[in-house]
Amino acid sequence: MNFTVDHPWVLLALLLTLLPLFNNGMSHNSYPSIQILPTDTLSTFFSVLLKLIAMAAITCLVLALAGLNRGKQSRERIGYGAHIVLLLDRSKSMDYTYAGKAPDGSEESKASAAKRLLSEFIKKRQHDRIGVAGYSTSPLFFMPLTENKQAALAAVSATDLPALAYTNISKGLAMGLSFFQQQSTQTGSRIILLVSDGAAVIDSDSETNIRRWAKQYNVRLYWIFMRSENSAGLYDKPENPRDDNAGAMPERYLHLFFESLGIPYKAYQAENPDAVQEAINDINKLENMPLHYVEKIPKQDLSNQCYLFASLFISLLWACKLAEVRL
Repeated sequence: MNFTVDHPWVLLALLLTLLPLFNNGMSHNSYPSIQILPTDTLSTFFSVLLKLIAMAAITCLVLALAGLNRGKQSRERIGYGAHIVLLLDRSKSMDYTYAGKAPDGSEESKASAAKRLLSEFIKKRQHDRIGVAGYSTSPLFFMPLTENKQAALAAVSATDLPALAYTNISKGLAMGLSFFQQQSTQTGSRIILLVSDGAAVIDSDSETNIRRWAKQYNVRLYWIFMRSENSAGLYDKPENPRDDNAGAMPERYLHLFFESLGIPYKAYQAENPDAVQEAINDINKLENMPLHYVEKIPKQDLSNQCYLFASLFISLLWACKLAEVRL
């Protein structure tokens, strides 16, 4: 156990624990000589016990005032799961329904559906380390990789906010890949789960960096494409060959770019929330490799426990005092 205190100088007051050795708090009465009486072992026992209880009460009070706590700890854990970065599109179009309309209560927006389904996904993944990022005009950092499921759920919940118009997916992917930069060793899969309803052109410099990092960090990529009604799909080809370019069909060319990365990649074209759920269920089945990670345990304040024990010891002393017989 790693015990620490917030105010070490208060520990000087522990010298007060010696006081009960010189005074047990009981009244003293004069009697004639009792040398002929045998030694009262029971009385001696209670006398020592009362002194120990008093010393314990003082110790607990001093430790409480000093701010006793169990310091930060780390614990190695082994389970089945993955290191997952949820990369969410926060462009304005995600605030609309699959029909391209503002939600009116009868149908939820794509962003709300993604938040709801990803929250359910997180709850099912007991041993995963999950990070959350987003992108719009700029990359949005929400939560680093963590085994704390409540923190991950809160981060996903925070993504359901009013969005901006522009989609800068290259910076979003760069941020998602950066989550794995500080990992010196790898156990379990490294996954980027991209959830978006569109794409954008990626410049050549960003393409080069993304290719290098994706292979360097040994990443698996899943893309849940939340296709809106009447929008182009990932596999659609234009009738006019002149329209077959990244500017006119960014989703198709982003899909082709992902296929060319040389890493495990799978795309899901989801045209309704049920299709998104099926895609998430599929990913949930695929990614369950042995996972070794270090769980960080935050500092735990023990002051309240010290006050509780001090109160208990003082109550015992008070009860003994009330039971004292005065002659």
